[in-house]
Amino acid sequence: MLSQMDANKATNNTRQVFSKVPGINVIENDGGGIQLGVAVRGLNPNRITEFNSRQNGYDISADALGYPESYYTPPMEGLRRIEVVRGAASLQYGSQFGGLLNFVMQDGPKDKPYEINSVQTGGSFGFFNSYNSIGGTQSGTLGDLNYFGFYHRKQGDGWRENTGYGINTGYAKVKYSPIEDLTFGFEMTLMHYDMQQPGGLTEEQFAKDPRQSNRDRNWFNADWKLPAVTLDYNFSAATRFNSRFFALIADRSSVGNLNAPNKPDSKPNRDLIVDNYENYGVEARLIHTYDAFGGFSTALAGIRYYSGNTHRMQGDGTNGNDANFDFLTPGDLEGSDYRFPSINAALFAENIFALTPEFSITPGVRYELIRTHANGYYKFNGQKLFEEKESERTFPLLGLGMAYHVTTETNLYANVSQAYSGVNFNDMRVVNPNFQVDSNLKDVTGYNFDFGFRGRLFDRIAFDVGGFYLAYNDRIGVINKADENYNVYRYRTNVSDSRSMGVESFIELDFLSFIDPESEASLSVFNSFAWVDAKYINSAYKSVLNKRVEYAPEIITRTGLSYKLAEFSVTAQVSYVGEQFTDATNTRYTPSAINGIIPSYTVMDLSANYRYDMYVFTAGINNLLDARYYTRRADGYPGPGILPADGRAIYLSAGIKM
Repeated sequence: MLSQMDANKATNNTRQVFSKVPGINVIENDGGGIQLGVAVRGLNPNRITEFNSRQNGYDISADALGYPESYYTPPMEGLRRIEVVRGAASLQYGSQFGGLLNFVMQDGPKDKPYEINSVQTGGSFGFFNSYNSIGGTQSGTLGDLNYFGFYHRKQGDGWRENTGYGINTGYAKVKYSPIEDLTFGFEMTLMHYDMQQPGGLTEEQFAKDPRQSNRDRNWFNADWKLPAVTLDYNFSAATRFNSRFFALIADRSSVGNLNAPNKPDSKPNRDLIVDNYENYGVEARLIHTYDAFGGFSTALAGIRYYSGNTHRMQGDGTNGNDANFDFLTPGDLEGSDYRFPSINAALFAENIFALTPEFSITPGVRYELIRTHANGYYKFNGQKLFEEKESERTFPLLGLGMAYHVTTETNLYANVSQAYSGVNFNDMRVVNPNFQVDSNLKDVTGYNFDFGFRGRLFDRIAFDVGGFYLAYNDRIGVINKADENYNVYRYRTNVSDSRSMGVESFIELDFLSFIDPESEASLSVFNSFAWVDAKYINSAYKSVLNKRVEYAPEIITRTGLSYKLAEFSVTAQVSYVGEQFTDATNTRYTPSAINGIIPSYTVMDLSANYRYDMYVFTAGINNLLDARYYTRRADGYPGPGILPADGRAIYLSAGIKM
């Protein structure tokens, strides 16, 4: 539960929020935590692409089929919990390799007509965050009405030059129950933000001053609208039905100079990319619990239909410094103009068979129909080239999970499930001076396998220790090639199969409860750890064979110490992430800094929380030791080169709940 964590929720501090999830690799896109970037097991962490990202069970990414990146992250203050589901159970949600990442929003309290919560946060570098919510339950002869909503404003100047941002998010939810077993719901999310992008740096520039910026004309904005209608009905205590009708009406725009950081900005017309998204979908599930094998088993069956429509345009923007997202020649773009309609229909089912009181198996199946279409033009050497592609594929995905309860509080588990990922629209046709794209990209297939032992010991030790193997066939990656003039460029293609294997563990121990079980205070230590061996195999490219997968550090570990007494708590956390590469050939250095090593780094955070009656006070320091590090090198947006992470920042919060 997020409400019980000492974490900087105002900035969506990912390494704190996910500190107890082993192996989470984090890309720090911005100091305000506006765009979330996480992954596991050697997958791509950029804007949670490899996860099926959802809010309250419905899609929030730009286009779930062809462009699964999410530019929207719910403010952590408005969340009840974050669900991470992997293995056979994740097949009911989709085919993604990372599984499900579901943001569960808060509900209004059920025992009071209204509750108001307001938290104001200020911090270093002009940071200001305001979160204000209201919720409650109204009961009457016509039924119960539960409601919850918030308005969220966040802004800051940024740690680096040219990194100012401002975001507004509004959310409203109502649930109406005319009778006990029937609930209708409606949700609406509105989000808009503007960000200035400082561009990347070379190694030399980073070493001299990581706070500098040589780009002052790069901007980004996004506008997200997420309506959803829900219906939940309990036919009986054993049988229930739920459905989600949802839509995404959104756009994102980026404008700037995308040349490498070792090339000065001579103020030419800026490169402008604009996406419009119009997606609709419905999912429905029927869940039934029944007697079998002398115990209770549970069956689930469902259906999904999804229609995605992406309109992507790339051309010249103005040569000014302002956040202007208008094309100079809107009827005849210099780059490309494409429409990407897509359709996804799926049937899915799973069944938890409790064969004995201790042992259960969960087979799962998903049958997918995916139809993608691309229609538009791009320009090459001044010539307009029209292109139309269509692809339809149907296939099953299978999964199996097993669990054995060694004791009432511990169990052994194992899961295996197939996975699939379609070619990204962004991989197909984007004009970028720093790389080219293979026109014959293939979809990616593979499977996940994991096993482990988890539970609680002596009611004071929580643990989860296991291993995994992830097969990723026809992985899309980047290699270096040379043209006829021996100019080296980056080339995106299906470079190789890859496999990731390793160990993940989590343990948390309360020391004081061992010494004095009656103690009102607690002093606990936790550690999440992952060792990942992710390599390319079976590659036709000798420069890639047996090389490490990009953005797959071998070691990720986070250790924290928490002290709690009554309404006061404080947590110190240390995060270590091993070195990682940014391309499939494991390049360690390039003059442009687009490719190269990401060195290992260690970051320490400190946060404290105190409640008094209806008031709450929070304080903390991110990056306590002021480490200089980076988590990403970019080849395009938000600016090629090294993207430094933020230095030390202090924040203070004051809130009231009544």
